[in-house]
Amino acid sequence: MRLRIRPANQFGGAISVPGDKSISHRMLLLSALADGTSSLQGWLPAADCEATLRCVRVLGVQVERPARDHLIVHGGGLRGLQPPSEPLDCGGSGTTMRLLMGILAGFPFPSVLIGNPQLSRRPMERVAQPLRQMGAEVFTTEGHAPVRVRGGFLHGIRYELPMASAQVKSAILLAGLYADCPTTVIEPAPSRDHTERLLQAMGATIRKEGNSITIEPVEQLHPLSLTIPGDPSSAAFLIAAALLIPGAHVQIPGVLLNPTRLGWLEAWQAMGASIQAIPEDEVGGERVGLLNASAAARLQAIEIAGAIVPRMIDEFPIFAVVATQAEGVTRVRDAAELRVKESDRIAALATELRRMGARIEEYADGFAIHGPTSLRGALVHSHGDHRLAMALTVAGLIAQGETVIEDADCIRDSFPGFVETMQALGAEIEPTP
Repeated sequence: MRLRIRPANQFGGAISVPGDKSISHRMLLLSALADGTSSLQGWLPAADCEATLRCVRVLGVQVERPARDHLIVHGGGLRGLQPPSEPLDCGGSGTTMRLLMGILAGFPFPSVLIGNPQLSRRPMERVAQPLRQMGAEVFTTEGHAPVRVRGGFLHGIRYELPMASAQVKSAILLAGLYADCPTTVIEPAPSRDHTERLLQAMGATIRKEGNSITIEPVEQLHPLSLTIPGDPSSAAFLIAAALLIPGAHVQIPGVLLNPTRLGWLEAWQAMGASIQAIPEDEVGGERVGLLNASAAARLQAIEIAGAIVPRMIDEFPIFAVVATQAEGVTRVRDAAELRVKESDRIAALATELRRMGARIEEYADGFAIHGPTSLRGALVHSHGDHRLAMALTVAGLIAQGETVIEDADCIRDSFPGFVETMQALGAEIEPTP
């Protein structure tokens, strides 16, 4: 699919975004391990989450689906997974593969996890190494997928993460459910903490002291029934368009307001953006509320580094688009993790935004953008990266002339209905074969 985007003359309204991708993955996996039946309303029916559903079913878990975004999961308990009759196909989802590695480390049967070519380029030794220290047999293919896991009797460990990674942290904590004593993970900086919050809500004992997280082995997890809040990473694209299009205003209710996910919001506020996050409720230990944003009269460049980076790691593509319209030089450092996401996001961003006239420099661990710059429409490519495709869509809304994005199907990995949502807010976007 290609997307054709024309400059937006008006943009705004009140609209919802789909359920949070990170929580959808984790809630499904933990529900599969619970003793009893969980109901997940607002589950995200995106390609990455569908990969998790496919794997859970191969592992013998019964999942009913009354609606596309509603799952009823009949958990079989912590020891209830069955030996898979085929490789576990994780598609393009790193979260699926890495979290399943942690869970399967607790089971004595062999499992093989595979992925598409894109996922098979991403590093898996960062998960395999601590799981081996705990006693599991984990074999990667030159550091990548396919991954082979045979678990069993695990020992609790104390592990210092070399980089802030919610996926690696989560894999170790999930393996810790099956260990013979407490397992502790120490982060260099806080990363998203949905796994810890959900485990606590389901009855696990989690202790936090600074950047240290400890999990106790448990006998069972309790099922949950909840509505998954809207994804703040998806909301960020709508908010960015509202900031950049003159006269725009957007309201997004029911969004997850976990502080480990709102680094992008804090960054844009520091640049002078008019954005409010208004808490309204709590679901499964998570704060939920309203996001409200209006067009920014003037944005100032800032520097991003250190502890805020893990809290906005998925939003750097759209952050870069906003930075093209800020006065001065916006610099991002300490973000080398962007090199090993769905694409090399630093290189891909630089390549595609330059096609649109942006002035961007690459660093090994980040980039610098000189602004403000008048963007121009161009033929650009998604690099198979859903977040880059959506960021380029927003760039097209403020560019002069028509923008065409090739290989835009990948948007379905995280935000099904993105095009329709943008159209409902006034964007001129035309999908074409």
